[in-house]
Amino acid sequence: MLRNAVHLATLGVRQTKVTNTLPRLPLILKSNPQDATNLQVARDYAKGKDKKKEKGGKGKPGKVEINEQQLREILNLDGLNSQMQKSVMQMKDDFVKHLSLRSTSGSIDTLRIKVDGQEHELQELAQISRKNPKTIIVNMIGFPQTIPDVLKAIEKSGMNLNPQQDGTTLFIPIPKVTKEHRENLSKNAKALFVKYRDAIRGVQNEHIRKLKKQPELGKDDAFAAQAQVTAIADRFISEADKMLESKQKELLGE
Repeated sequence: MLRNAVHLATLGVRQTKVTNTLPRLPLILKSNPQDATNLQVARDYAKGKDKKKEKGGKGKPGKVEINEQQLREILNLDGLNSQMQKSVMQMKDDFVKHLSLRSTSGSIDTLRIKVDGQEHELQELAQISRKNPKTIIVNMIGFPQTIPDVLKAIEKSGMNLNPQQDGTTLFIPIPKVTKEHRENLSKNAKALFVKYRDAIRGVQNEHIRKLKKQPELGKDDAFAAQAQVTAIADRFISEADKMLESKQKELLGE
């Protein structure tokens, strides 16, 4: 038995650092089952780590490649891109018109007013001028019945305006640029971003529903196409998010 023990020692059975365990596993199993089990667990754990790396790492999904040719064959890719891009551009336009540190008559001119289910620009309903650098005058004598709708639109415009009504005329003081005003504008910018982000997700979901209604599309192809549509939406939302970040820095004076 002493000879056998020496022989096993020379073979390195008790060593924990083994460069290639697979050929020696039967021998280790015979001499010490516990060592063999530990080595096998170590090999399985290493394999699991490799699989995680292949999938892009813990908590990081692999990047989805956009196969435009494949998508064009099963959905209106140009229409999808156009709808999502429109939301981004509308958000940018709203940032310029309604989120300036100094409210101007130009911002008021293009304010959208909803009257009887239809939208009109304020300049179509009123005569707009500046009494002085601190006051905007909106003369509603042409369409006095729309004054409640105009007041409501101004209140929801996010421009922090407080119009004073005198008959058919609205006097709108331009607010001072205070810290509170800056913070309110920044919050309004975030609200606009959420609005258009949701619009982009709505376009995404609409196209995914259409994909699911195509019975001739294989399960794997449908799943891949849905992932690609989501990736496109993510790209536009990321673009809008960068615009939001830039606008908020501008508004907060950072």
